[in-house]
Amino acid sequence: MSIKPQQLKEGDTIGIVTLGSPLEANIINQGITMLKNMGFQVIVGDYVYATNGFLSGTPQQRASDLMKMFQNDQVKMILPTRGGVGVASILPYLDYNIIRTNPKIISGYSDITILINVLYQLSDLVTFQSLMLLDFRSGTPSYNFNQFFNSITRTTAPWQIMNPPNIPLVSKVTGNVTGVIVGGNLTSFVDCLGTPYEIDTKGKILFLEETHEPVNTVYRYLNNLKLAGKFEDCIGIIIGECTKCETAYGKTFENVIDEFLVPLGKPLMTNLTSAHGYYKAAIPLGVNVNMNTMNRTLNVMEPTVSI
Repeated sequence: MSIKPQQLKEGDTIGIVTLGSPLEANIINQGITMLKNMGFQVIVGDYVYATNGFLSGTPQQRASDLMKMFQNDQVKMILPTRGGVGVASILPYLDYNIIRTNPKIISGYSDITILINVLYQLSDLVTFQSLMLLDFRSGTPSYNFNQFFNSITRTTAPWQIMNPPNIPLVSKVTGNVTGVIVGGNLTSFVDCLGTPYEIDTKGKILFLEETHEPVNTVYRYLNNLKLAGKFEDCIGIIIGECTKCETAYGKTFENVIDEFLVPLGKPLMTNLTSAHGYYKAAIPLGVNVNMNTMNRTLNVMEPTVSI
């Protein structure tokens, strides 16, 4: 059974870490200021501001920051500054038993995807594909904050993951399935195929989204997952946005869904606002959800945090 972290409350302490690529200091500071103005305490990791080209420090340094946050009794939630690249390189340096016995809320998307799924797989921890520190700024829609705080404070169930008004979920293959949801960024999963950290989709509902990839590359990545058995193993598929994914050879992202995913025959729902899109639904990973493509609903069937 998955382990639910304690709900976040006003006045709690949030630990800030940079686990992949560096983020500009002014953006980090802006996010920290907003969190403090919301009434939270903030602790900053030793390497949050570090810069080493496209990485923010060595894998050992970034992993050390994360482990310190899990071991700090004051910290209730861990919030990465951003994703970028390189998050998978910290995975061998984490102590998953310590994480299991010190559950915290951890949220993120993009390259953080691989971490939050591995924490569910190896530590049984419920995690959240939702906001990162860079989203704590004035331009973030209230929908995103409402989704985020609902998912990490609400101790009752069921509740529905809904798009903003006038952005409908789309049913592509009819079905009504209930199971644990896993998933996130497509590129991140393909990067870890053949490693001890590849995603386990057996009996799961698989969510996928992508950004800034031409459609022929998206097809290649989806086919990699198919060859690895990830679609055969799952019981349903949810597709989010492919943000700024360019048409290639006359094919659109919608074409790839219709021509590649629909024939798989698994219950399939698309157009969930998430991750790299302007609107970001909060998706708790490691909990049971019900996906009913006939009603175009996605309901979280158990609490995602504890009291």
